[in-house]
Amino acid sequence: MSGPMTETRVPRGSRVHFGSLDGDLRVERDCQIGVDGRLIVAGQARFDGDAEVGGDMDCRSFRSDDGTVHVRGHLFVQDDLETRDGEVEVDGELRARNVDADRGLTVGGPATAEKFEVGGKLEGSQTLTAKSVSVGGKFRLAGKLTAGSVEAGGSVDVQEVDLDSLEAGGVIRVGGGVVRQSVEVGGRFRSEAPFEFGKLEVGGIAHFQDVAKGGKIEAGGMLEANRDLTFEDLHVGGLGGIDGNGKGRNVAVGGKFTVKGSLELTGSLEVGGQISVGGPLTGASLEVGGRIDARRAVFSGEAEIGGVVSTQEGLKAARISLGRKSRATGPLVGGIVEVDDKGRVEDVYGDSVELGEKCGARRVVARRVRIRSGASVDEVIYTESAEVEEGAQLRAPPQKVATLPAFPL
Repeated sequence: MSGPMTETRVPRGSRVHFGSLDGDLRVERDCQIGVDGRLIVAGQARFDGDAEVGGDMDCRSFRSDDGTVHVRGHLFVQDDLETRDGEVEVDGELRARNVDADRGLTVGGPATAEKFEVGGKLEGSQTLTAKSVSVGGKFRLAGKLTAGSVEAGGSVDVQEVDLDSLEAGGVIRVGGGVVRQSVEVGGRFRSEAPFEFGKLEVGGIAHFQDVAKGGKIEAGGMLEANRDLTFEDLHVGGLGGIDGNGKGRNVAVGGKFTVKGSLELTGSLEVGGQISVGGPLTGASLEVGGRIDARRAVFSGEAEIGGVVSTQEGLKAARISLGRKSRATGPLVGGIVEVDDKGRVEDVYGDSVELGEKCGARRVVARRVRIRSGASVDEVIYTESAEVEEGAQLRAPPQKVATLPAFPL
């Protein structure tokens, strides 16, 4: 039978030189350990207080209490690395099964473990690979981060990512890469290179500096995309902007939304304030409280606008409803078009068109037309019926034709 493992003890303040040790190593505070090539500890290496190891180190397990241990080389731990009120600095590569460092960990080379749990800050100059990473404060990494889940109480500042999930209380900055499931951040999020993600929830501001593609995006405050943005559902509490093209299912924006390119949706667009689209705008349904500006806007379902519509080529929808005192420049083309009282529009085309009281229009072309009292229209062309209430003003009598002229869009 083998006897108990021997322990090599280094008294406080010592300067020693080691190569290979059979048993455990116990180092008291303020010690310096010189290394012949590599320090190999067959058992546990335990440090009480500040210490320095002058080269590479291998051990079965590593523990540091109440101080900073600086390893001026690689650190390879077969089992776990643990600190209690301690910090570890490794100039080279770090490998361990699990890392539990309550104050902080700094690694100069690649870092690999199944699990990293760091109470304070985790900093790496190269890559980090793990199943899970949990940091109480700040996490910074200069190389690629490959992991399952990553979470930080404070901030995450990393380059390329290959992750399942990413979460931070304050701020997240990623170079680019992939987060397959979800990104959650209390404050701000920024990606600087092409980025793909499952779901993104940001309490404050989301900023994509390069192309981005993902599922559901929720930003409590603002969203800014400098290039193309592809998504499933986009919800922005305040302001949103896409400098390239936008493509997705549904968009809901509380305030103002600006897209410099085209916006291509398969579902609904809801904007509380104002939307401006430089290129074509398409979707299933539209609801705008304030103003819509677009080169052209085509919706397969209903378009409801409270304030102003301004298009160069027109707005087309199965049903168009303009609110009271609304304004429209550019043609309106619909199955059913209804303009509420005191609305002002230009040319209107539809299956059925109704202008409310005291409305103004230039030209109405439809199968069925109804013009309420006090409205004023330059020209009416119809095929089936034209109902003009008393008090409505028409510059010329309604003109019945066998077939309507071609509609725009």
